[in-house]
Amino acid sequence: MDKLINDFSFGLFIWQIVIFVGLIFLLKKFAWKPILDAVNEREEGIKNALLSAENARKEMQNLQADNQRILQEARLERDNMLKDAREMKEKMVADAKNEAQAQGLKMIEQAKAAIESEKNAAMAELKLQVSTLSLSIAEKILKDELSNKEAQTKLVEKMLGDVKIN
Repeated sequence: MDKLINDFSFGLFIWQIVIFVGLIFLLKKFAWKPILDAVNEREEGIKNALLSAENARKEMQNLQADNQRILQEARLERDNMLKDAREMKEKMVADAKNEAQAQGLKMIEQAKAAIESEKNAAMAELKLQVSTLSLSIAEKILKDELSNKEAQTKLVEKMLGDVKIN
């Protein structure tokens, strides 16, 4: 260190300072600014990439939430459709049962009416046959009874005896 102090030259020192300041000025003018610009550009690029990644993450979360919501709505709609279908099926079955029962009752009533009609027709036919048969029997009996004079006289007397005079 003593040697540096003893060999110190003021002129050389000035020239070294001038060269050093010139070098710093040249570096600042031609190298330092482009290096700092490149570093700043890189920093901005990294910030933009991080923001894009954050936005993409948020959008993905929103899409997942939307997908979950849509899936839930679809499940609810499916459940409602199944419930409506079950209710319609039960209503159709009940309506079919009621209509079948009504048709059955109507057919029973029609059958009863037809039976009653046939019964009345048969009774009328039977009465007609009985009355025809009774008339023909009475006719034959009267013919037999009235065929001889003695039987006629006897019948008239008997009838007169049955009739009471007031």
